[in-house]
Amino acid sequence: MHGRANLAGPEGPWTSIWGYDGTVPGPILRIQQGRPVRIAVENGLDEDTTVHWHGIRLLNAMDGVPGLTQPPIKPGESFVYEFTPPDAGTFWYHPHAGSLVQMGRGLAGPLIVEEAEPVAVDRDLLWMLQDWRLSGDKQIAGGFGSTMDAAMSGRVGNEVTINGSAPTNQPVRAGERVRLRLVNASLARIMALRFEGHRPVIVAIDGQPCDPHEPEDGRLVLAPAMRIDVAIDMQGDPGSRHDVMDDVYDGLAYPLTTLAYDRAPPLRANPLDAPLALPRNPLPEPDRARTIRWEIVLQGGMTGGGKLAGVGGMMGMGMPGMNGGAAWAINGMSMTGDGHAGMAPQFALERGATCHLIIRNETAWWHPMHVHGFSLSVLSRNGAPVPHRQWQDTVLLAPKDIVECAFVADNPGDWMLHCHVIDHQMAGLMTVFRVT
Repeated sequence: MHGRANLAGPEGPWTSIWGYDGTVPGPILRIQQGRPVRIAVENGLDEDTTVHWHGIRLLNAMDGVPGLTQPPIKPGESFVYEFTPPDAGTFWYHPHAGSLVQMGRGLAGPLIVEEAEPVAVDRDLLWMLQDWRLSGDKQIAGGFGSTMDAAMSGRVGNEVTINGSAPTNQPVRAGERVRLRLVNASLARIMALRFEGHRPVIVAIDGQPCDPHEPEDGRLVLAPAMRIDVAIDMQGDPGSRHDVMDDVYDGLAYPLTTLAYDRAPPLRANPLDAPLALPRNPLPEPDRARTIRWEIVLQGGMTGGGKLAGVGGMMGMGMPGMNGGAAWAINGMSMTGDGHAGMAPQFALERGATCHLIIRNETAWWHPMHVHGFSLSVLSRNGAPVPHRQWQDTVLLAPKDIVECAFVADNPGDWMLHCHVIDHQMAGLMTVFRVT
C-alpha cells in the first residue's frame, strides 16, 4: 500500500513510498523455527504483486514467483502464504512481480526466524539497509529500468537508510554483546562495512550459521539480498564514538552511522563468557561421491569499451536493456522480467541428488546470484577453498570469478536462479531449474 517515510532525515520532507502496511521497511515478522506460519497478503497497489520469502526453504507453491509458482495477486485481491520455516536465522521478504519498481519504491521487510533456545547476547539488533535514488525534492526518482542501469551496475541510489530512516547515532553500552543482523535490501548497492575500533565476528551468512570468524580486512561485504549476522563485544570507552564506514567503492567511503557509547559504566568488566557459535540448521549434507555437475555461465553487460558483450547471439537489436530487452544471459539464454508461466528449465535434477554447481562470471560486473528454495554450501572461489563452512542463498561474484558450491536437491519444483541486482535480473540474468 502507499505510505510516507522520513528517508531524507529530520530536516528533509517526507517521501512517498510503497510499503507493507504502509511502512519502510515492512513490519518485522518474528516467527519460530519449525512452527507453521500463515501470512495473508492483501494487494493494495494498482498493479499485480507477489511476496517472495527470501532464503526460506519452503514449498515451491509458496515461493512467490508469478506464473512459475503462483498466479500474481491482482489489485484488491489477497493470497495466503503458509509455510513451516526449517531454519532459524535472518531472512527477508519482497515482491517478485514488478520488482524493480516495487522494491525501488520501498516494498521490503525483515523476517526473523527465532532459534528454539535463546542465544546468549545482551541485545539482538536489526539493521535493514536500503538505498534510494531521490530527486531534488527528496521524492523517489523515476527512470526505472534505464539502459545504463540495466547493462552496467544497476540502480545505485544517493541516500542510504537504516530501518527506513536516515542514519542517526546508534546507542550502545560498554561491555555489552550485541547480535547485529545486517540485511542489504538495496536494488544494486554493494556495501563493505568497517566498524572502527571494534572487531565484529561473523556468526551467520544468509541466515545459516558458520564457524565464527572475523571478516577479511575487517570489512563486512554485503551485496544486495545478502544477510550477515555478527556478534560484537562493545569494548569502547563510555561516552566514546566510533564510525561505521562503508568503503566498498574506491574514493567514495562515507560514514554510514556512528556507534555512540552511553556514559554509564561498563555492563561487565570482561567480554561475555559464552560461545559465539550458533546452533546449526538441519541442512542436508551434499554427497560428494554422487554429484551431478552443472555449470552456469554469466554473460553480457557493457564491456570496457562501452559496447555490449554478445548475449545469446541476439544482439544488434539497438541498445541492450531498452524497453525490457535483454542485456545479459545465462548459458546463452536471456530470461527477462520477474518470472512468468512457461519458463523452460535450464537443467533438471532428480530429487535427492547432490548438485555440484559451478558459476562462472564472464562479465565485467559484480553479480550477487540468488537461488530460490535452497542454501548452497560454498566450496571454492577461483580454485581456493572457502573456509568457515559457509552456506549461502546469495553468492557474490566479482568480475571473472568462478565459484563452486553444492546442494542436495531435496525440494521439488521449478526454482528461480537469478542475479539480485534487480536491473540485471529484469534484463535477462535469470534462469530456472527443475527438481523432480
